[in-house]
Amino acid sequence: MSRRGGGRLKDRLGARLCSLRAAREGAGGGDVQVSAPRCGSTPIKDLVPRERARVSGVLRAVTYRPASAKPTLVGQLYDGTGVVDLIWIGRRTIAGIKPGTQLCAEGMVVAGRTRPRIYNPWYELLGEEI
Repeated sequence: MSRRGGGRLKDRLGARLCSLRAAREGAGGGDVQVSAPRCGSTPIKDLVPRERARVSGVLRAVTYRPASAKPTLVGQLYDGTGVVDLIWIGRRTIAGIKPGTQLCAEGMVVAGRTRPRIYNPWYELLGEEI
């Protein structure tokens, strides 16, 4: 195969990967943004540190710490505008808290290194992502 043909293939694959990534990141985002006003929540992009906020969205990831570490459960909540970390200290698991679950959460917003955080939030499970 010539070098020139390989470059075109690489460009086509790169373009396809970009479109797939955009589709994946956009999937469900619009639906989550539409459900946000129903919960009376604030878009994650508008969160202000050191103020109470109510957010809603889909848990994209949940991190379980090993038994040797302090018990902490971290969930990444995505609402189509951004991501906030929900951190439950003193818990290793919570029934219903798993990737793909829609929920509303409320608590004090803290500025994190990479994204805002809410520690030990009040939460309400809304169901599974459709």
